Amino acid sequence: MNSLPIDALLPALREALLNRHEAVLEAPPGAGKTTRVPLALLDQPWLAGQRIIMLEPRRLAARAAAERLASELGEKVGETVGYRIRLDSKVGPNTRIEVVTEGILARRLQDDPALEGVGLVIFDEFHERSLDADLALALCLNGRALFRQGAGRGEDSGEPALKVLLMSATLEGEKLAALLGDAPVLRSEGRMFAVDMRWGAPWQSGEWVEPKVVQAVLQALADEPGSLLVFLPGQAEIRRVNEQLAEALSGRSEIRLCPLHGELDLNAQRAAIEPAPAGMRKVVLATNIAETSLTIDGVRVVVDAGLARVPRFDPGSGMTRLDTQRIARASATQRAGRAGRLEPGVCYRLWSQAQHEQLAAYAAAEILQADLAGLALQLARWGVAPDELAWLDPPPAAAYAQAQDLLTRLGALDARGVLTAHGQAMAELPAHPRIAHLLLRGQALGLGALACDLAALLGERDLLRGAGADLHSRLTLLSGAGKAARGAQGGVQRARQLARQFQGLLGRRAPVTPVADPEHPRWLGALLAFAYPDRVAQQRRAGGAEYRLANGRAAMFGEVDGLMKHEWLVVADLGSRQGQREERIYQAAELEPQLFESVLSEQVSELQLLDWDEREGVLRAERQRKVGELVLSREPLARLDEAQRSRALLGLVRRKGLELLPWTPERRQWQARVLLLRHLELTEKGHSEWPDVSDAALLASLEEWLQPYLAPVTRLSHFANLDLSSLLQNLLPWPLPQRLDELAPRTLAVPSGSRIGLDYSEQPPVLAVRLQELFGLAETPRIAGGRQVVKLHLLSPARRPVQVTQDLGNFWRSTYAEVKKDLKGRYPKHYWPDDPLIAEPTARAKPRK
Repeated sequence: MNSLPIDALLPALREALLNRHEAVLEAPPGAGKTTRVPLALLDQPWLAGQRIIMLEPRRLAARAAAERLASELGEKVGETVGYRIRLDSKVGPNTRIEVVTEGILARRLQDDPALEGVGLVIFDEFHERSLDADLALALCLNGRALFRQGAGRGEDSGEPALKVLLMSATLEGEKLAALLGDAPVLRSEGRMFAVDMRWGAPWQSGEWVEPKVVQAVLQALADEPGSLLVFLPGQAEIRRVNEQLAEALSGRSEIRLCPLHGELDLNAQRAAIEPAPAGMRKVVLATNIAETSLTIDGVRVVVDAGLARVPRFDPGSGMTRLDTQRIARASATQRAGRAGRLEPGVCYRLWSQAQHEQLAAYAAAEILQADLAGLALQLARWGVAPDELAWLDPPPAAAYAQAQDLLTRLGALDARGVLTAHGQAMAELPAHPRIAHLLLRGQALGLGALACDLAALLGERDLLRGAGADLHSRLTLLSGAGKAARGAQGGVQRARQLARQFQGLLGRRAPVTPVADPEHPRWLGALLAFAYPDRVAQQRRAGGAEYRLANGRAAMFGEVDGLMKHEWLVVADLGSRQGQREERIYQAAELEPQLFESVLSEQVSELQLLDWDEREGVLRAERQRKVGELVLSREPLARLDEAQRSRALLGLVRRKGLELLPWTPERRQWQARVLLLRHLELTEKGHSEWPDVSDAALLASLEEWLQPYLAPVTRLSHFANLDLSSLLQNLLPWPLPQRLDELAPRTLAVPSGSRIGLDYSEQPPVLAVRLQELFGLAETPRIAGGRQVVKLHLLSPARRPVQVTQDLGNFWRSTYAEVKKDLKGRYPKHYWPDDPLIAEPTARAKPRK
């Protein structure tokens, strides 16, 4: 057995798990942790013959890890080492190490919270922070606390405790250790072999990645021996790079191009992983599926585009879209490590070293940006709220609430948020809640076979991308009536296998109310509407490409499609680029609206709507039947309910704002005067007898002060006839109206004898007055019983401002002399005394004799 760097750390790891039930292991790529650790712990006395479960983030990695572990023992998979992944498993009665994908463990815990017979759970590559891994860890820790430590069981009862080991090449070790009760953190020394970094030119905004990748691959083939592993963000980029390289390398038969992604069939994946034949070199074009837990034989050169395609849930639309983004430094370290697995290697990074330092240290956890419907359903089945479990990052409250709302609409939760019998059945199916609901409703209607085929199609990537959106054409591939393109054959096989698995799970459920004509094509749209009630779509205009979804969003076909002849659709797959308003429709099926009278009646709501016709300016009342935001039918209401009518009127005011009412400058001044006195009292006493008459407060209390006076209002123009002054005055109890004029007067008398209006729209209130009218006044005027100094706007004889002040005495002393010189030159006919405090105030050019 070859020596690996992790071997030196294994004694310390055994010791740590002997003394503790938790540990964290950091080991760089190539150290051998996936291959060595499970075997090194298999015979430990604390394991007591129990099994080890090791989690891997992907099916390909799980299968490859199991095969490598079995080969280390000189056995076949299914003996001591086995695996369980979606659609495939190889375990036997003597299996001690099970390599599973993360979702498999979460479902196993639901059936067996204590994990009977399991002594150790290893979370490999935990740095990827998938939603399934976070959920599995939270349930594992909670189940252990309930059933394996305490509650009359655990070590006191002689049963071995369940141990947990988190490991990866790049972990936030201290944060994880804290989650596990300050568990020990063990770190392995460097990677297997050195990797030489080659930096590229800086990324440019909007730059296409394929030309840079092709250039780097050709350069690496010329400069370096061995096979290449090229990291690209997705299948589309893999396809384009593969085509360009095939053309550039057409005369070089010794180079084999091998795409590698999760949608390929097993044989194609094995071809990418296995060593190149003698005298051949491989160029493996991979997504981040090859980033962890996978050794691709013969690779010593990595070309990294530095991008990954990440699913992001949009709470606004309720849909998940794939975003292409730059990877984190931790992922870049993982990818570079692929080059040093078997010998010294080289990594070509297609970005600059300066840009590398600006990358995020770690990728964001999926739980922070994912659709949480599946997680919410599993927690409801477990019987806990999120705050009752231990999380590295708890589920965001808003996204979790939205997930619960969807589950309620699907009938999985009742009005109290408690799991229903239907929800329990949904949670037992290995599918997203939408798909599980589709399967169960389809089976109940006697449409189980069609439901299983449709669910399988929705679980795979589009088998006919770019060949029209109609899902009927995809179904023909599963039936064998149509022939799949060469690249889609693996997807068809997986879809058929998944459909058979669903049929096996549903087989024991008898139909409840079978439909009369199960072969009719209308049922495809109905089944799809069960899964996506929010994506029922109505055409905006006959024959057009634009549709409106039940969730209120817009969707459209990017090109002419046969489905555009249908007014109603259900959309299964749609997406948009960043910044686009409309979603593009990629997969859909026609929908007969008559189904809303029968099997889809639960999606229909009926309401009486009173609202304003903006064009006519009148109140209209009608009864509407709606599917989400879409109107199925409407009919006018002959008689208006007065309470509803008032609510509609108030809703209009709230929507359009108080400007709908007949405000005048004088009424706005009244509002500001009251608010000033309220503010002064609140500042001084902490409470006030003056009511809050701000716009926000008035809008919030329309029912109290406005609604009783709305009887004459039947048209928009009638709001102008309301006596708003009286309505506002009614808000001031006696004797506040009299005190308002006393404390916040509309005008102030000045030394000249004039009464000047105060402007309360500013704070403090403004008194704009000609400077000459204040001669003889030593102090700035005050209002509100002396509590508020006004702001003086001192004006020239032409009523232009010459000074703004709240300290008139200081103005006379320090600034008046300069102002006088300027005014005397511009207005020589006016009186400009040397001492304004003893001069006679005047509003005229010369004071009277």
